[in-house]
Amino acid sequence: MTDTNKGTHVRNIAPHQRKITLCLMALLLFTSGAVSADLLGSVLKLGGISLVVSKFGPDINKGLNKLTGIRPSDVYATKVVPIISVGSGTSVGAVQVAGPIDAVNKTQAVAQIEGKILGVRIRSLIPVSSKTVTNIKRVDGVGVSGIIDIKI
Repeated sequence: MTDTNKGTHVRNIAPHQRKITLCLMALLLFTSGAVSADLLGSVLKLGGISLVVSKFGPDINKGLNKLTGIRPSDVYATKVVPIISVGSGTSVGAVQVAGPIDAVNKTQAVAQIEGKILGVRIRSLIPVSSKTVTNIKRVDGVGVSGIIDIKI
């Protein structure tokens, strides 16, 4: 007798069961000493930020618009996108961008560049048309209108 469903059992797990399984696997790795707490925390935060922005970005955007009194129109839009660190290419936070509809639709992320000038720490947030740092193209006419602190 052969099992025709071999290998498909993972795909049939409900989403909440997958989350529980992943958490248990992470806990097992952590408690076995195979992964340090810093590494595990970093992985969960980076993956968590991307997940939160992709899943709840529109809701966060609506909440920010309500909080600040912004009313998108036929020519003006807002959107929540991840912040990507130019040094590492990972998601490190989220922001709301605002501007002309076409430009906001092109914006996929905000690139974060940090440095020091004359002993002053400077951080620049630049709306870009890609979620990767390999081919960064600035989106003109779009600005950052809100910063979202995601605690994970």
